[in-house]
Amino acid sequence: MNDLGPILPLWRELENTGADYVLATVVQVEGSSYRKPGARMLLAQDGRRAGTVSGGCLEAEVARRARWLTEAGPVVERYSTQDDEDERPFGSGCGGVVFLLLERKETAGPLMQAFENAFNERVPLAVATVLNGPRIGMRVIAGTTEKADLSSPLDPLSADLEREAQIALDGRTSSERTLSLEGTPTRVLAEYCPARSGLWVFGAGDDAKPVVQFARGLDWFVAVADGRAHLATRDRFASACEVRVLPIFDLPETAGVHFSLRASDAAVLMTHSFDQDARILASLLSADALPAYLGVLGPQRRTRELLAEAGRLLGLSDSTDRIERWLAQLHAPTGLDLGADAPATIALAIVAEIQKSLTAATGQPLRTVRATHEIATRC
Repeated sequence: MNDLGPILPLWRELENTGADYVLATVVQVEGSSYRKPGARMLLAQDGRRAGTVSGGCLEAEVARRARWLTEAGPVVERYSTQDDEDERPFGSGCGGVVFLLLERKETAGPLMQAFENAFNERVPLAVATVLNGPRIGMRVIAGTTEKADLSSPLDPLSADLEREAQIALDGRTSSERTLSLEGTPTRVLAEYCPARSGLWVFGAGDDAKPVVQFARGLDWFVAVADGRAHLATRDRFASACEVRVLPIFDLPETAGVHFSLRASDAAVLMTHSFDQDARILASLLSADALPAYLGVLGPQRRTRELLAEAGRLLGLSDSTDRIERWLAQLHAPTGLDLGADAPATIALAIVAEIQKSLTAATGQPLRTVRATHEIATRC
């Protein structure tokens, strides 16, 4: 859901002024494509747009015809980055075919409202949308805190859509199925939209600034926390979503009051203060569950010493086995091996490993991953 960051401000402005717009959503891809199903672009009547549905080779063409194509309601259109006549790609296209659902405010508005709520609340959503037939654009939205039925309650397809949305939400996966409605094959895309990523940066030194900048560039929710009030300031971290001064010497006892990490969040300890890191680490270890990613800056020897001190703060007896179990749950040292030797490259290594961890990606070169996939496909 991070790619909604540039779309939502424009959508909110258009909604507040009552202006119409077109929402374009990638619903199917054949061959190679820069964007995958679920990618979106918002088109305003005055020519402004936010978001992308390709690498830049289709956006202008989509914008040129979008309003005309949607005059009679939602429609799925085929776009190719390959010229059908001479097979030369438009712009820097990948040579694939992209199918876009184009819809206006009437059907797109409730969906965008649900996306705005989920983005701000950082919760996942699942959307089941009809892609063909007279009910094209009809959808049901399922979420962890809400369920919105944007179809008619009397429509026999409504229950099927609700089921598909809930399956996608529970399984945390997207799929497309063809349902039979009164003997008519009806294509339904059930799209799982994960919660907006969150990162807690514990440490407000100068080297934390590029970490925050990289993460905010990905539209993550980013919080900065430090016990040093002269460093943890809004002036120093203007782009951060939250900046907090921690009462370090009250931790870990009062951690619940000061921390609001979620199970899907990431956290990095980089205060460069042994006492601060140990107390923050003790607070995180005493929680019901660790965040999805917990990184510690510095050599592993120091992290072992931090864990020993954290155990002491928690009133636990010294235990080498427990320290090793804790260590196995951490990313210490934090970051990927990218040859980092400066604050910016260290920050890149940290954020790259967090992205890899949160998405369960391989972190391998794409040429290797794609070659392996192609071999497996041929077998």
